[in-house]
Amino acid sequence: MELILLIVHLILAVALIGVVLLQRSEGGALGIGGGGGGGGMSGFLTGAATANLLTRATAVIAALFIATSMGLAIMSGNKRAPTSVVTGAGNAAPVTQQGSAGAPAEKAPAAPAAPKQ
Repeated sequence: MELILLIVHLILAVALIGVVLLQRSEGGALGIGGGGGGGGMSGFLTGAATANLLTRATAVIAALFIATSMGLAIMSGNKRAPTSVVTGAGNAAPVTQQGSAGAPAEKAPAAPAAPKQ
């Protein structure tokens, strides 16, 4: 389920970028989308109806993108209990003499008792 939602999320991201790039800029500071000189986009997707359609498409795709973002965040949060680095430090297994965590250390052979005189 998470994989499907992630794929839909990526498709929505690409679609949102495409729809935003298709819209004509209102400022025209760089002169890319307006004017009639050169090989600009004059005549392509112009008019109030097309601008309205692109605006609505952007709003719908953005809403779906936000919904899938929230869904992915909720799904990833349900995988494990939240832990803290500070509280988790006390739960670590101690390191033994051999250097492996959790393995019991071998006992050294006991020295023979001194004979009583």
